[in-house]
Amino acid sequence: MIAAWCWDLLEPYLTRNLLNRGVARPTRRQILEEFSRVWPALTLTIGVQEPFAGTIRFKWLLRAPATEMTAFLDDPDGWIAARFGGGKFKVNLHHGLHFVNTKNFKPAGEPRWAAVPALNVDA
Repeated sequence: MIAAWCWDLLEPYLTRNLLNRGVARPTRRQILEEFSRVWPALTLTIGVQEPFAGTIRFKWLLRAPATEMTAFLDDPDGWIAARFGGGKFKVNLHHGLHFVNTKNFKPAGEPRWAAVPALNVDA
C-alpha cells in the first residue's frame, strides 16, 4: 500500500511510461503493473530551503531508495520534523535518471537541518 499523496505524484509518470510504450489507454491493472516495475528503482531526495546571499538555495540532505522510506511515506511531515526539524522542504522523486515529480512540506520546529552536512547530489 502506498500513501495517497505519493500515488498522486507517481500515477501521471506511470501512465506516461505506458503511453510512450504504445499503450494508448492504460487500464488500472496496467498502471499497477507499471508501478510494480518502477517502484524498486525510485529514489527520494530531500532538500531544504536555505537562505543564501539574499536569496534561497536548496541544501540537499538525504537521498534514499523509496523501498526504504515507508515511515517517511506514511507521515512525511512527522518524519522530516523528527529527523531535520522545521523548515521548507522539497522532496523529489526520481526513477533512475528520470525526474518523476516533486512535493513540498513545511513541518514546524527548530531548523535542526542546519547542523546536517549537505549531500553531494552530483556524486
